[in-house]
Amino acid sequence: QLEVVESGGDLVQPGGSLRLACTAPGFLLDDYAIAWFRRSPGKEREGVACMANHDGSTYYHVSAQGRFTLSSNIGKNTVYLQMNNLKPEDTGDYYCAADSFPTSDAQDLCQLHHWDGYNYWGQGTHVTVSS
Repeated sequence: QLEVVESGGDLVQPGGSLRLACTAPGFLLDDYAIAWFRRSPGKEREGVACMANHDGSTYYHVSAQGRFTLSSNIGKNTVYLQMNNLKPEDTGDYYCAADSFPTSDAQDLCQLHHWDGYNYWGQGTHVTVSS
């Protein structure tokens, strides 16, 4: 059983949009830092978008800035990653991760040194951007 669940990945044409969702059946995401990591063949894994649990501050990888937006719906216990103007280089497997890191530094939460530190991971959802 997975502790968080991602959804929303799909095949989309360049310029299109997708909204990924991350939910946790067993705990309240509002109490946790949230990170979206991406793995793509031929590329280094990277933190795409992250949100600190303490103050809700967000950070976006340079490749996502201006196009991706994090949001949350507390009532649905769900965090969303809205992805607009998608590009072929956005293709990859997107993973939602959560943990109760005390830091309010969203940028730090997206760094790779936290890869092994997040305790809750989803199965991943695949995004393909292609014409």
